[in-house]
Amino acid sequence: MIRIQAEDFDVGAEMAAMNGDGDVGALASFVGLVRGGKGDEKIGAMTLEHYPGMTEKKLAQIEAEARTRWPLEDCLIIHRFGRLEPGERIVMVITASSHRQAALEACAFLIDWLKTSAPFWKLEERSGGEEWVEARASDDQAAEKWAANK
Repeated sequence: MIRIQAEDFDVGAEMAAMNGDGDVGALASFVGLVRGGKGDEKIGAMTLEHYPGMTEKKLAQIEAEARTRWPLEDCLIIHRFGRLEPGERIVMVITASSHRQAALEACAFLIDWLKTSAPFWKLEERSGGEEWVEARASDDQAAEKWAANK
């Protein structure tokens, strides 16, 4: 399931809803937060933008790829948009499988691909002004390992 929303989400409620019908033996999750920055690079807020329709389609492709690679009982991707302040939740991924290894690997895969392939744009409000966040080489390298392990 994929949800793109401005509203916050309840981590505990989302985890509880993933317990399934008895075939789930493991849940793996990741929650991403807005960082506040360090020193002179304090981040006052981050605004996430996306193109409705295009974003959901891309996330559905990423989720479908995870489901072909691992035996998942269920999967949830929640990604927020709009203006968020430090400490607020941005993204949550939960994967459910019969076995922990599949749940853990699928969760890591989804986060790595969301970071590099999901069509979101991030504008940070810093003490020196606003700045669009550029892609990081380390994020691309993390995603590349999954392309090699297809």
